[in-house]
Amino acid sequence: MADPGSVLSDLLTKYESEMLARWMQVQLSAATLRRDLMRDEELREQSRQFLRLFSDALRREGAALDPSSKSWDGVRSLLDEVSRDRAQAGFSPSETATFVFSLKEPVFEKLREMHGRDGEALGEGIWRATVLLDQLGLYTTEVHQKNREEVIGRQQQEMLELSTPVVQLWEGIVALPLIGTLDSARTQVVMESLLQTIVDTRAGIAIIDITGVPTVDTLVAQHLLKTVAAARLMGAECLISGIRPQIAQTIVHLGVDLNEVVTKASLADALGVALERLGLAITPQS
Repeated sequence: MADPGSVLSDLLTKYESEMLARWMQVQLSAATLRRDLMRDEELREQSRQFLRLFSDALRREGAALDPSSKSWDGVRSLLDEVSRDRAQAGFSPSETATFVFSLKEPVFEKLREMHGRDGEALGEGIWRATVLLDQLGLYTTEVHQKNREEVIGRQQQEMLELSTPVVQLWEGIVALPLIGTLDSARTQVVMESLLQTIVDTRAGIAIIDITGVPTVDTLVAQHLLKTVAAARLMGAECLISGIRPQIAQTIVHLGVDLNEVVTKASLADALGVALERLGLAITPQS
């Protein structure tokens, strides 16, 4: 019996144009086609490159047909690029994997033409092609998911940075308004932003406003104290504002010691204390 790898390779080489046309026909008629995200010309070029690399890998690999081997580096590299681009464009994992899975139909059709009534050869060819294309299709899904996770991770990091702006209220006074939950990851971003701004502005007083923090538990209180301690090491005094009645009761109930930290009910009150510490005052215009 002929080597299935060489049979597939010969098939793709001999009927490349015909296979490409039939494959494009299948893809363009698929329910998963996203013409709003990809042009037909781009899809045709990706398909043409895949067929060429697929055939070359089959010719080098011989009987092994292992898409994880070095012989398939070119195919995997192309699928990496296709999956990454489609993930960024907004394709779903199934829509991305269909790029590979849709090749089964034209391959099976051509195998039936080649083998005719030779059921054993036809069955072996279809089985090997199925296993191979399934592995490559699943590979695109894995790469797509990995890229989506990387994009989501970057977006979350950017949102963290955007949600922790440090503003200069006055010369020597900076403020850090916190909104939302304060967890360990965000605390690290908060510390880095605050300490860098203290260095850049040479601020002597930093106000941490927690008006927008919905709840304060032991963990959040610890994060605040760590931030205060880090600012002190940089030579800046920290004030905490936004202590609402509910938060005050929670802090007392938890037994959190904030005696060494100046706390105020509002940002305006904290700013008044900060100005007083710097020997400044705001007076009505005469």
